[in-house]
Amino acid sequence: MKKIKKTEKIGLHPVMFLLILCFIVIVLSGILSFFNIQATYNKVSTLTGDYYVTTESVTSLFSLSGLKYIFTSTVKNFTNFAVLSNLIIILIGIGIMVKSGFLKTVITLLTKKVKKNTVTFVLVFLCIISSIIGDLSFVIFIPLSALLFLYGKRSPMIGIITSFAALTCGNAISIFLTSIDSSLLTLTLNSAHIIDGGYSISSFGYVFINLVALIILSFVITNISENIIAKKVPKYDFPEEEIEDDLVLTKRKMRGLVYAFGAGAIYFLIFLYNIIPGLPLSGNLLDYSQTLYIDKLFSYDSFFSNGFVFIVAVLFVIWGLCYGIGAKTITNNKEFIDALGYSLNKIGKIIVMIFAVSIFINIFKYSNIGGVFTAALANIVSKSNFGAFPLIILLFIVSAGASLLLPNTLNSWAILSSTVPTLFSAGISPEFSQLIFRLGNSISLGLTPVFAYFIVYLAFLANYNQSNKAITVGTAIKYQLPYALITFLTFLGIIIIWYILGLPLGYQTSVAP
Repeated sequence: MKKIKKTEKIGLHPVMFLLILCFIVIVLSGILSFFNIQATYNKVSTLTGDYYVTTESVTSLFSLSGLKYIFTSTVKNFTNFAVLSNLIIILIGIGIMVKSGFLKTVITLLTKKVKKNTVTFVLVFLCIISSIIGDLSFVIFIPLSALLFLYGKRSPMIGIITSFAALTCGNAISIFLTSIDSSLLTLTLNSAHIIDGGYSISSFGYVFINLVALIILSFVITNISENIIAKKVPKYDFPEEEIEDDLVLTKRKMRGLVYAFGAGAIYFLIFLYNIIPGLPLSGNLLDYSQTLYIDKLFSYDSFFSNGFVFIVAVLFVIWGLCYGIGAKTITNNKEFIDALGYSLNKIGKIIVMIFAVSIFINIFKYSNIGGVFTAALANIVSKSNFGAFPLIILLFIVSAGASLLLPNTLNSWAILSSTVPTLFSAGISPEFSQLIFRLGNSISLGLTPVFAYFIVYLAFLANYNQSNKAITVGTAIKYQLPYALITFLTFLGIIIIWYILGLPLGYQTSVAP
């Protein structure tokens, strides 16, 4: 067994980097507030449908009230930080799947005779289509992708980098209307009604272009991972217990798989029945105050949305426990409890990193620097006198820039949707404007620590790092740059081709009004 190298070169630790960013934000917010830096833009009233002028201003943290806010909100914000709670719950489920041997057996069986490129492509494809479940996909796929590559005898860092790139760059692509898309459509229609009060958008308005983008992006990210990233990541020395030439599928392991998938199938059918409306005693996980099915499923008040992480974690526990019982790797309740906590044994450093990023994001949001920056970008688009083609490119670039400081898609479009009437008047349909924003917005999500789930990516990179060079925020961003740059060109090419050819975006939607 090769001796694992210890870190010798110490760069700026992510926690220190985030604390320095906090200091910079505090001072910068004070300076910007002192000089009354602000941006005004036209916003559409959801009540009257009329335009009204609203102003985004910087809130100073370099003051007594600002410091009071930091100290009084830090603990509450951390305890309510969804990234932490979601990650811990998922890791409990993953822990028992790892400890029982379920994951290793399944992954080895599925990948041992499959080409590396195919495994990577399938991972990328699944990550992109998982956008339907929103940000929860980050805490599910990043840990699992590391294990997928580890058991496939490849560096787990490649899996982490690849999955994060697919989850961010592919965040805007969904064949089906998601809850985020539904909320964005409301903002889009409010702005469109300034020009045409009867304008409507189909719920299947993006099927064609998203299907094409899904296939193209899957190939693009796979090729970047295999031809660029795989050559850049440090060599990984596999622990002795992970080295296994050929998996021998014994009777115990086979019995464990039968138990696991049998119990999992029953659980899945029960779950599925409870998200189907209209059947006897069915649909219990839906929010019936909503109109659209996707909103019933993923609205903030639905049982499904609020409990999805736990639903997935329970499935993982069922798989791991039933496999362990069948394969005799879990023989008593102590082993079961120990297995549940297996993935949490080394989570201390990750929690510290999440704590630091929760402080940074909290004070950055409070400062509203991102809101002012995005409003200023919106003004550039709204006040430009460009024709349709330059406006398309401008909105795309502006959307990519805005997500660096305001990565929340809904909050960003709440401001940038004010540009819809400008593009509408130039002959660009509101739905095409929203699509341009979504594609541009997703490109730079993986490049900013302001995005809450960036810390999950960074933490797992550091967790699997064996090189003598520490994983810093800069290193993590550097790995994502090829994806962002090539995806930028890919999406821009798709948008331009669609516009020039006048192709339909989906059912009853087009690039022109």
